[in-house]
Amino acid sequence: MTTEPTVRESISTEEREALRESIAALLKQRGGSAALRTSMSETPRIDRGLWQTLSTEIGVAALPIPEEFGGAGASFVETAVVLEELGGALSVVPVFSAALASAALLAAGDDAASARLLPAIAAGTSIVALCWAAPSGWSSSGVRAEAGLLSGTAHYVLDAESADHLLVVAGTDAGLTVHDVDARAEGVTITPQPLLDPTRPLASVTFDDVPAETITARAGTVDTIRTAAWALMSAEQVGGAARALDLTVGYSKERNQFGRAIGSFQALKHRMADMYAHVATSRAISRAAVNALAAGSADAAQLAAAARVHCSEAYAAVAGDAIQIHGGIGITWEHDIQLYFKRAQSSSQLFGQPHEVVADMVERLRG
Repeated sequence: MTTEPTVRESISTEEREALRESIAALLKQRGGSAALRTSMSETPRIDRGLWQTLSTEIGVAALPIPEEFGGAGASFVETAVVLEELGGALSVVPVFSAALASAALLAAGDDAASARLLPAIAAGTSIVALCWAAPSGWSSSGVRAEAGLLSGTAHYVLDAESADHLLVVAGTDAGLTVHDVDARAEGVTITPQPLLDPTRPLASVTFDDVPAETITARAGTVDTIRTAAWALMSAEQVGGAARALDLTVGYSKERNQFGRAIGSFQALKHRMADMYAHVATSRAISRAAVNALAAGSADAAQLAAAARVHCSEAYAAVAGDAIQIHGGIGITWEHDIQLYFKRAQSSSQLFGQPHEVVADMVERLRG
């Protein structure tokens, strides 16, 4: 497998931690529950102000994009640092979509398409959404390409509501191909979907014989896109699980029962220790997967699949325990912990459910 860009050795651990701290400080200043709930109710569902700051002042979308295409020339390792912090805040900004679109274009290896689309992605002036899934999921495409025209519907499209361009994985007689479409082109209909997780804007995108620019793609491009999606999503899941744990520990120190803080009860200590173990192991496998993706390692796909399964299940377990330890308030709209529970469930459904990933891995081993 060939994946670009490779990890830049000049970016030190200290620089990555400085990036993490700057993102965390910005989210503390500009984020919070009130800002989150406001952006959830916007049309389209996006925190425009935060996105503008992240993309123009910090340059988060530019991180994995090579300098020749207007990017920072860093790697997906740095992008994962950002996604972990954003996952902890549940921020409604299209950073994941930007990273996934960048990964798709770099994997395709079409320099003309990269030169046309990547500079605007890097600058944050163009939001690009990846259209792919059929109603049954990501094993096939809901869109068909024939004679340069796209028809059909892509489901579960992240950030399509605010997109300027659409990257479409479409089915053909020869297999899956990649295409570029203006999101405002005639024949394109974007329909926002009300789903379980209000912090994750998803939409269906319908194409009615829409002319599309075909992107010349290397063999294995779609598999590489899936690998990138799994690895990058795992970083976001780690951030969400860590924040759910922090909220739970904080609550356990404040909530008193029988004259003492509930966090002093042995049973809850054990449960929170298990939650911590879930977060720690998730962080380890996620970072291994992202490093392999950024370096173009031969085992990137396997590590990404492992991160997909483990981080999805761990996040769901942590969020479920968090709801229980929070007691009755854990399922009220006013408390943010219910949002982490919903995000845990929704993120495990995107780009293939964990049991589907396991079944596919078993089938490949048998084959």
